[in-house]
Amino acid sequence: MERCHRSGLTTPDKGRATRRAMKVGLLLATLMVGYGAEPASATSLSAFVNQTLQPAGWAGPTPAWIEFCQRQPQECAVDLSEPDMIALDQQTWDTIVQINEEVNGTILSVADQDHWGVVDRWDYPDDGLGDCEDIQLLKRKLLVEAGLPRRALRMTVAIDEQGAGHAVLMVRSDFGDFILDNKKDAVLSWQETGYGYVKREGSDSLDWVWLGDQTALVVTANR
Repeated sequence: MERCHRSGLTTPDKGRATRRAMKVGLLLATLMVGYGAEPASATSLSAFVNQTLQPAGWAGPTPAWIEFCQRQPQECAVDLSEPDMIALDQQTWDTIVQINEEVNGTILSVADQDHWGVVDRWDYPDDGLGDCEDIQLLKRKLLVEAGLPRRALRMTVAIDEQGAGHAVLMVRSDFGDFILDNKKDAVLSWQETGYGYVKREGSDSLDWVWLGDQTALVVTANR
């Protein structure tokens, strides 16, 4: 299954873990105060020409996802009354960019084996430590608390630029599908990431969907 790419991280000491847990708590508190200010790196929404990534059939979720849903069933439920795409405006875009940057800057990427003592576990990084899927789960939680529909925020398995398994958060919108990634602070359209996309949560049931062999090509700047 997916493995987030890391470079030789070892188990952190308890002091650092405690400080990071406090920092996560502060992050959760401050982000929920409001999103009125535009972050410095926010990009105008009009700059994007994007497409949606079409599913190619039903897929089974990963075992670690199933275990996460057993522990946190409310986080995995599909509410069909919610929209499956976000009507994206500049304020919502700024919120997405801000949360992506803040979480990336707060959570230390650590392998599941070092963090939990198991090969693969999906969970919230409440102690300030987590790997790719943990970090994206926190982003999704914060985005839902900011008013975005969970049904449009899909956990996604990809193959990164080094050929390793990776988990990202796909934001489905009327401007296309955008990727929140702990390896990049920029929120990119799926075509810009350079990743190959394998499968993601479904929008209509607990089943996941295959994304086929649709490989995202790196988009070169046109100016």
